[in-house]
Amino acid sequence: MDYKKLTAPCGIDCFNCSMFIENISEELKSMLAKASGKSRDEVACKGCREQGGCKMYSSSCATLDCVNNQGVEFCFECSEFPCNKLMPCADGSQKYPHNLKVYNLSRIKNIGLENWVKEANTIRGKYFIGKFQVGNGPRLEE
Repeated sequence: MDYKKLTAPCGIDCFNCSMFIENISEELKSMLAKASGKSRDEVACKGCREQGGCKMYSSSCATLDCVNNQGVEFCFECSEFPCNKLMPCADGSQKYPHNLKVYNLSRIKNIGLENWVKEANTIRGKYFIGKFQVGNGPRLEE
């Protein structure tokens, strides 16, 4: 698996997304196809770099366009990092991983893509099901 190709420039781990073509369930395909008016084959995502953004939620991606215009692979390589395109937002935070962008990008910058890939699933797990501890961040129950 080409993890660089399957990691969005903004730091989202496309390869861990439930809509990613290798992860999507038949049930989710049916639900998304019905909600979007697209075919079941069209709703499975191949990653934003491959498709030019997240086609399920947007027809284009300003962050992807910006990275391409800046001539960088990841947002952290830009002199304006972090910018408002990466700002966290409470809306949708219980189901979308958008608030992980700056953290993921910082980890990729600090430990490299291959090492970050090894911990990316754990990061998502802590974000979505972990328990927040002031001063320690989210923790999975032991």
